[in-house]
Amino acid sequence: MPLALLALVIGAFGIGTTEFVIMGVLPQVAAEFGVSIPAAGWLVSGYALGVLIGAPILTVLGTKVSRKKMLLFLMGVFIVGNALSAAAPTFALMLVGRVVASFAHGAFFGIGSVVAAGLVAAEKKASAISLMFMGLTVANIIGVPGGTYVGQAFGWRVTFGVVALLGVIGFLGVALLVPEQRKPEAAKIRTEFAAFGNAQVWLAMAMTVLGYGGVFAAITYIAPMMTEVAGYSPGAVTWLLVLFGIGMFLGNLLGGKFADRALMPMLFVTLSALGVVLLLFTVTAHSQVLAAITLPVIGGLGFATVPPLQKWVLDHASAAPTLASAANIGAFNLGNALAAWLGGVVIAAGFGYTAPNWVGAVLAGSALLLSFLAAFLDRRSRAVETTETTAPVPAQV
Repeated sequence: MPLALLALVIGAFGIGTTEFVIMGVLPQVAAEFGVSIPAAGWLVSGYALGVLIGAPILTVLGTKVSRKKMLLFLMGVFIVGNALSAAAPTFALMLVGRVVASFAHGAFFGIGSVVAAGLVAAEKKASAISLMFMGLTVANIIGVPGGTYVGQAFGWRVTFGVVALLGVIGFLGVALLVPEQRKPEAAKIRTEFAAFGNAQVWLAMAMTVLGYGGVFAAITYIAPMMTEVAGYSPGAVTWLLVLFGIGMFLGNLLGGKFADRALMPMLFVTLSALGVVLLLFTVTAHSQVLAAITLPVIGGLGFATVPPLQKWVLDHASAAPTLASAANIGAFNLGNALAAWLGGVVIAAGFGYTAPNWVGAVLAGSALLLSFLAAFLDRRSRAVETTETTAPVPAQV
């Protein structure tokens, strides 16, 4: 693995930890600030919306400097946001800290995806992207469970303080390992926005919102679901998150490997299976054993969609990939925000802690329908191109 990719993995680990660790300490945060669990879910939605807003803005601003300098700036923003979360005296300031930290997320992964894809041959782009996202999945195996344990043992503020330190390590990794690159041309900004004229880019982002949103509908409220429905102790949530993280790790690797060979079939299979498993989770969540089996499957299927969807965007915005790539990362988090909000709505409506699984299944099924449409449009476009290429040239008189 190139050293530059290792630096991206380190940064992704820190960002992945702060994004997901809130789910493990959500009850503690809600209790300290005196808010309900659905209200505390805004710490997930707020982060996700911050990614959605920050991704395009910071990516465009990043065209003014080298990618390395931009990555260093983003890690600095990440550190400040998490430090603010750790010290926040009120729920409102805690939310502000989450949003500040989230601004770094989309642009980091968007720029990182372009850098990762550029480090390898064309036929290995999805695999390279999956390696960068490996930091995010490893965070769910080590960082998130570890942060949850620290939060339960020493307080959630300590958790976010440790996450800020992870940001410092990520900053140093980028500074030491990512080579300096030339400053992008200013004219490229207009070209980057032109990528959004491609319908396939919008379809990919819509699939991202719905598909990954399906995962977050269930996972956002995993702590109360497992303690109140499955009957686990609060301490057991740490190990359940480890299982979920292992599933994400394996799904990410498999998604990258098979997306290089058969991208759309990979999406068809994973989105179909994800919808079915989320439906089953409404039942298996009532059993400790079955819940423990289902969680890594959800993580694996959910994250197996990440490399193919990111590659689909890069392929269809190949002339201007940076902004489109970052926007798709924002789409992942729009799905997170939508799912966290919808999950909170059905819980607040009195449908119980397993109701978000139904929401997730509907979102995943909708993403599957869009994948069929994207594949159909792609085949039709290729057929038209082939016809135009092979059409006989009229003879000149």
